[in-house]
Amino acid sequence: QVQLVESGGGLVQTGGSLRLSCLASGRAFSAYCMGWFRQAPGKEREFVAAIRSNGEYTDYADSVKGRFTISRDNAKSTVSLEMNSLKPEDTAIYYCAQGWGAGLRSKESEYAYWGRGTQVTVSS
Repeated sequence: QVQLVESGGGLVQTGGSLRLSCLASGRAFSAYCMGWFRQAPGKEREFVAAIRSNGEYTDYADSVKGRFTISRDNAKSTVSLEMNSLKPEDTAIYYCAQGWGAGLRSKESEYAYWGRGTQVTVSS
């Protein structure tokens, strides 16, 4: 059974930084795309970033480009999201997800497994 466990969320001031991590277990981590999504209060869940199975390619939502960096360590079955220059509008629950395949994916339906999420709150 696949399990994804996020960590690293918290409260930070505008302009600050946080690093989220996600530990995966249950199937061959290195074979699958990994992604981060977020859901703000009263809004639908949205794509944030994705990284191909081998880490060679990444994709970002326009709203986070230049501020967030996704990375993975296949030896440790972890994917991380480094978040810099945080804004109040980044406040949300952040979810780690594992795709159906190796290639980059940005739609929720293209992800097979999800973590429970970690709260990120950016104060103004």
